[in-house]
Formats: sequence, C-alpha cells, structure tokens
Amino acid sequence: MNMKKFNNSYLSVAIFGLVLLFTACEDGDKVFDQIVADEQRGAVLRTLSINSNELPIGVSEGFFGVDLEVQDQENGALSQSIEVYGSFVDNTPDNGRGASTEDALIETLDVSSFSIGDNGLPITSYAVTLPSLLSATGVNEADIDGGDQFAVRFELVMIDGRRFSSGQNSGTLTGSYFSSPFRYAATIVCPPVPPTVGTWTVNMQDSYGDGWQSTTSDGGGPGLVVTLSDGTVYEIGLCTPYEAPGYACTAGVSEGTATFEVPAGQTAAAIFDFKGDFWGEMSFQIITPNGNVVGDFPTGTAAGEVPINYCVN
Repeated sequence: MNMKKFNNSYLSVAIFGLVLLFTACEDGDKVFDQIVADEQRGAVLRTLSINSNELPIGVSEGFFGVDLEVQDQENGALSQSIEVYGSFVDNTPDNGRGASTEDALIETLDVSSFSIGDNGLPITSYAVTLPSLLSATGVNEADIDGGDQFAVRFELVMIDGRRFSSGQNSGTLTGSYFSSPFRYAATIVCPPVPPTVGTWTVNMQDSYGDGWQSTTSDGGGPGLVVTLSDGTVYEIGLCTPYEAPGYACTAGVSEGTATFEVPAGQTAAAIFDFKGDFWGEMSFQIITPNGNVVGDFPTGTAAGEVPINYCVN
C-alpha cells in the first residue's frame, strides 16, 4: 500500500517535470525566434570590379570607376540610397601646393534605379571624372601632382535610417570574400611621355633569397620586360639557382641592380611589363637617369603592365 502511494507520487512528479520541460522548451523556442526576428543585420556594398583608378592630369575624360553590388538581409530591398563622397589626399606636401581636404558630397544614388545582377541583387556601375572630383572638393588642378590621390567613399543608407560605410568595416568585409571596403583611392598620374634619354636603373630584391621566380616555381624567365617605342626589348630579373635563366639575368639571389639604355628618338612611352611573382617574394624599383623613382613595386605585385609616375620621368 505504501509502495503504491510512493509510485503514484513519483509518477505525478515525473509527469509534472516533463510538462515543465516541454513548456520551458516551447517558451525558449519562442524567445529564440523573437531574437532572430528582431535581429538587425548590417549591409554590404561589394566590389564587383574596379574599372579605373588612375586620374591623368589634364585629361578631362580620366575617371574613377567601379561596379558595385548591394547586399542586405532582404536582397537589397532594405537599402534606400548610396551617398558618394570625395576627398583630396595630398601625398606630395613638399611641393607647397594643395592640402588634403575633408569628405565632400558628390551625389546620391537611388538603389531602386539599379539593375539586378546575376546574384539577384542590385548592381550599379559608377564613374566620376577628375573635373567632377576637383569641383566637389574645391581643389584646383594646378595644385595636384603625380602621386596625390582622390579618395572616393560610398555610404549605404538603409530605409530605416541606418548607415554603413568604411567606418563600420571589419577585416571580413574588406577582405577577398566580401570585398567591401566602401572607400577607394584614385591616384593622380601624368599622361604617358617618351622615357628620358640615358641610363635607367632597376633595383631588385627577393625576400626569400633564392632569386626571382616569376611565372613558375623554379624560374620562368625574366620578371620585367621593358619595350621601347623603337622596338628595343630589355629582359630583366635576378638569376635563380633552380633552372637555366634563358636570358641575361642579374647575379644576386637576394638583391641586384640592372640598367638599360634609352636612346634619343623615342616617340612614345616605354612599356614596363611585369611577368608575375610566383612566390610573392619579388620587389623592385624603377629609376630614371635623373635619379627619380617612377615606380616602387612591393612583393606580390600583380602581373601585367605596371604604372609609371610620368610626372617625375
């Protein structure tokens, strides 16, 4: 009799506990669902491609251009507009010309007018010319020099009033996955001119100390090919111990210096074609006969024609 009462009591307690457990779980799910429903996530302005980031002095058609994609919690439906700001960055203060400026509003873009891209998200192709940047920032063209920059910053404005720009960025957003820096640099350059006549110098370094491997792990030929307008070609690079170079390389596994001659009569700018940096170890500087550095390229520089600062040619 006593045992039966004990069992009934135990059973009642167990059932009551299960009811509490299921009720607690149900209430917990409701709380979790409410938290998820109330969560406000950020928004991303992803870089699809940079179409131009050089502004030649005196070339009114020169522009900064970028293709952008809007990402938010509702596939772009929560984004209202993009404000575009510009500022001047004086990287040549010694010339006594212009000074850096604060952000100035260039224009406002309506997200609803964007087209829909392959990912089902709003996309736009934006471009701003050098004259427009000068006008917005109040900078005189006579005050800019090669190496100076204009910063173009985008601010994504949400329908609920929230704003996202470079100030809210994290490493994840600026990295390769999202590629969403919100702020870009457009560098002032001088229009290409024939190279200065005389002896040019290329200082080369390899951070690992095993010569240059440009296109393959063992070598791959010259790292830099210079082509003059008269058809003369120079192949330049540090020798590597791993394979026959196949060209007149420069001795030195960690560093070395090569020179090449530019004769009179050149009718166009030289082409400086960098073949690549297989291991991310190669760096080099290009110096004119006047001793001016027209290009300083760090390890990991992308293959292709490298930009030359013709302002100090």
